[in-house]
Amino acid sequence: MKTDVIVIGGGAAGMGAAIAAAKEGVKVTLIEREEKTGGILNQCIHNGFGLHYFKEELTGPEYAERLKKILREYDIDIITDFMVKEIKDKKVVGVFHDGVKEIEASSVVFTTGARERPFGALMIPGDRPSGIFTAGVVQKFINIENRFPGKRALVLGSGDIGLIMARRLTLEGVKVVGVVERMPYPGGLARNIRQCLEDFDIPLYLSSTVIEVRGKERLEEVVVAKVDEKFKPVLGTEKIFKVDTLVLSAGLLPMVILVSDFAVLNSTSKGLATSNIGQSSVEWLFGAGNCTVVYDLVDYVTVEGERAGKFAAIYAKGEKLSEKIPVDPGENVRVLHPRWYSKDDDLTIYARVSKPMEKGKLLVGNYEKTLLNAKPSEMIVLKVPARYLEGFERIRVSVKEA
Repeated sequence: MKTDVIVIGGGAAGMGAAIAAAKEGVKVTLIEREEKTGGILNQCIHNGFGLHYFKEELTGPEYAERLKKILREYDIDIITDFMVKEIKDKKVVGVFHDGVKEIEASSVVFTTGARERPFGALMIPGDRPSGIFTAGVVQKFINIENRFPGKRALVLGSGDIGLIMARRLTLEGVKVVGVVERMPYPGGLARNIRQCLEDFDIPLYLSSTVIEVRGKERLEEVVVAKVDEKFKPVLGTEKIFKVDTLVLSAGLLPMVILVSDFAVLNSTSKGLATSNIGQSSVEWLFGAGNCTVVYDLVDYVTVEGERAGKFAAIYAKGEKLSEKIPVDPGENVRVLHPRWYSKDDDLTIYARVSKPMEKGKLLVGNYEKTLLNAKPSEMIVLKVPARYLEGFERIRVSVKEA
C-alpha cells in the first residue's frame, strides 16, 4: 500500500495533521490503534477544551467530534484498529485485523501522544495490593466503563489530570482525602486548583510524597511524609491515610519508542525533537503533539499538528525546506520546544521555567518579553517575529529573574 503522507495517531494532533496535509492536495493515510479516532479526548468529558482553537468551550468528546467532522470533508484514508510495530525507511509496518500490513509514503507524521508514568517507576516501597491506578485509567473506568475504582481515594501528584479526577471522583461519591505533591507548588493550572480542589474542600499537601503503601489483597493504608529541598522524606512527619484507592498523577512521558533508535530526542521534554515546522532530525519524519512535548492545552496540540501535516505534505511534493537552526535552552528554562528553527514558518516557543518567579525577562535571540508570576506548571507560549532572529547560527532561550 502506498500513499503520500502517513499520520500515525488519530488524536488531536493526528487529526489536525491529516486535515492540513489533505489541504495541500496530497494523498493522506491516517492510522489509529483504537476503534475510532479522537484519542484521549474521547474519555475527557469535562469542559475547558477549544477556547483557543474553536473560540468556544467544549468537552473533550465535543472537541474530537468537531475535528472528525472536518476530517470527513476530505478524502483521507482512515485506518483504525491498526497497531504500528515498526517504522523504517518511510515505511510503516503494523498489525491490522486481517494480518500484517506495510504502508509506504513520502513522509510520515508521528503523533502518538504520551503515556502516564506507572507505579513501578515511582519506586515506592511497601506491599503490592490492588487499588493503585493511574489517573487516566480511573478516568476511563468512570467516564467510559461506568466502574468505580474504590470508596476512599488519595491522589499522588497535582498535575491537571489528577486534579480533574479528584473532582470527578468527588462528584461520583468517592471520598477524596487529599492530593499530595512533592514540589512546594502545585503542578496543575491555577484554574484547576480553584475549580477542582478549593471548590470541593479537597486538601492539597505540598512538599509531601507517598513513602509506603500497605495492604494485603486490597490497598488499606498510604503513608505520606513531608520532603526536604532534596525531596528526601523528613522523619517524624509521617501521616497515615486510610484509603482503598491511590490515584497516580505523576506526569506524562512522550511515546517515542518507535522512533527513539533512529531520530534525535529532545533532551528537555524527552519527546521527539522537531523544528518549528514539525520536521525531526530525519528529513522525512515529522512530529507533533504530546509525543514531542507535553502541552497544557489540546488547542496547541492541534495547531502544531496542522503545522507538521502541512510541511510533511510540502516535503512529500518534493519541495525543498530550509535548513534548521538549533534552538538551545538557557538559564531557568526546564522544558523547551521546538529544538530547531526553520525560516519556512514563524517560530513559536513553548517553554516551562525551572522555578516560580514573580517577575522575569524571557530572551529569545534579540527578542525580550517580561514575564509575571511565571510557574513551571504553566507553559509559556510565545510567537517570536522573524526579524529578531536574523543573523543567528544558534538561538538561545533563557529567562532572567528580576
